[in-house]
Amino acid sequence: MVDRRDFLKTMAGLTAGLMLPYETFAGKIKGPKDRLGDLLPLRKLGRTGEQITMLGVGGYHIGGSMSDKEAQRTIEAALEGGIRFFDTAESYQDGESEKRYGRYLTPKYREDVFLMTKSTAPDAKTAREHLEGSLRRLNTDYVDLWQVHSLQSPQDVDNRIQNGVLDVFREAKESGKARYIGFTGHHDPHAHYHMLEETDFFYTAQMPINPIDAASDLSFIKKVVPEVTKRNMGLLAMKTLADGRFFASKKRVGWRSDDPVIPNHIAVRDAIHFAWSMPISVLITGADNADMLREKIGLARDFAKLSVSDRQQIIDRVAGFAGGDVEYYKKS
Repeated sequence: MVDRRDFLKTMAGLTAGLMLPYETFAGKIKGPKDRLGDLLPLRKLGRTGEQITMLGVGGYHIGGSMSDKEAQRTIEAALEGGIRFFDTAESYQDGESEKRYGRYLTPKYREDVFLMTKSTAPDAKTAREHLEGSLRRLNTDYVDLWQVHSLQSPQDVDNRIQNGVLDVFREAKESGKARYIGFTGHHDPHAHYHMLEETDFFYTAQMPINPIDAASDLSFIKKVVPEVTKRNMGLLAMKTLADGRFFASKKRVGWRSDDPVIPNHIAVRDAIHFAWSMPISVLITGADNADMLREKIGLARDFAKLSVSDRQQIIDRVAGFAGGDVEYYKKS
């Protein structure tokens, strides 16, 4: 327990260094303004020098779990609510997520937002094709961040390196088609760590950040986060509610639990505020509709960093779920 608390204290100090000053009005926090209105509070994106909103829109849901009309409403709700970070990937719905951003986001708001997409390419030729296709669908000539997507294992990392994938990413950075480059994954923290062992040129890393992961033997928080922060890379949080498995049911994957994490053990607010209390640059949320996104925006406006003790209590309450069905996306 002492070691855990020492670790959380270290993470607390790093989190404080990421957060930029913000104002409080009527008990709500807000960041600065831009031409569209009040922003959510900003955080530093590692050594890039960029300042991004603490909440970002997850592109998978934009492309797949809502209608085209609802996708437009959700994008507009994000902008109205102060979000300026937008995530997507070439692989989401065969590019449909990117197409919707290309229709409803970039034509009017390209210079206002930080836009990220990703590629699962196994080789250099495919990576180049993915980048050109993404730029075309997104209706832009550059992305702010392009990430090597969904690392599966250390061997997968080696394969992509040997097949020239990382060379294409560096070329994209040098040409200006991608301002920054990074990598993602939720399967195995050893894959992330191996990528860090083999490279020194990535600016970001994206991974699951939630209290169950912190209690897991296969933990991204314990295995990868310290090295990412040591290198001053931007840490992008995903699966902060374990891809919906914190709830009683998840229709998209046909899964049910008689003992859901929420509300039996912790609240949505606990889980989300736990992630924001870690040294993350942005929490990428998968919202099924505009109203759900507005709920997350409200949680951002109400955020108060959890103490080390509060975070440890949350971890302890959900520790029994670690390594089980809730973390279905990790390797067995």
